[in-house]
Amino acid sequence: MVRLFAAVPIPFDIAEALQRRQRGLPGARWRPIDALHITLAFYGEVVETRADDLAAELTRARVDPFELTLEGVGAFGDGHRNRAVWAGVAASGPLNILAGRCRAAGQRAGVIMESRDYRPHVTLAYLRAAEDDRVGAWMTGHNRLQSPPFRVDRFGLYASVLGGAGSHYTLEREYLL
Repeated sequence: MVRLFAAVPIPFDIAEALQRRQRGLPGARWRPIDALHITLAFYGEVVETRADDLAAELTRARVDPFELTLEGVGAFGDGHRNRAVWAGVAASGPLNILAGRCRAAGQRAGVIMESRDYRPHVTLAYLRAAEDDRVGAWMTGHNRLQSPPFRVDRFGLYASVLGGAGSHYTLEREYLL
C-alpha cells in the first residue's frame, strides 16, 4: 500500500516567500519548503496495482496551462480547535477543472474518494496546542498575502510517507499540461 495524492507544485520563489511567513505562531509545525503544494485530489492508501492504474488514468486529466495566484490565509479546524494554517488560492476555473479530472481519474482507477468539497490551499503548518487567539493574530498579520501570478504547466502524483516530523513527499510521476 502506498499513500497517494495529486498536486500542483509551488514554484520555488513563491515557496520561499511563503516560508518567510512561517514564524510567530507557537505550536505550529511549519511545513518545509519542498512540501508546499496545492492538492488536487487525495487518494489515501492505495494498493500497488491500483496505484499503477491511477497513474495511467491521470494522463487523461488535462487542461491547458494556466496561471494561479495565492491570496489570503486561513485555518482549518473542527470547531473546537484549529488544526492547520494555510495560504489561499485565488478562484480559478482551470484549477477546479483539473482537480475534478484528477478526482475522476481516481474513481476510474477504483479508488474510494472522500466526499468533501474541493478547497484549494497551500498548507503552511499543522498546529499542536496552538491557542486560537494566537492563530487569529497570525492570520490578521498575514491576511494580505498575495503572490505574483505563476504559470501552472504540470502536476504530479505524489507518495506521502508519515513520520514523526510530519509527512515526507516523493514525486512518483509528473504530468505536463
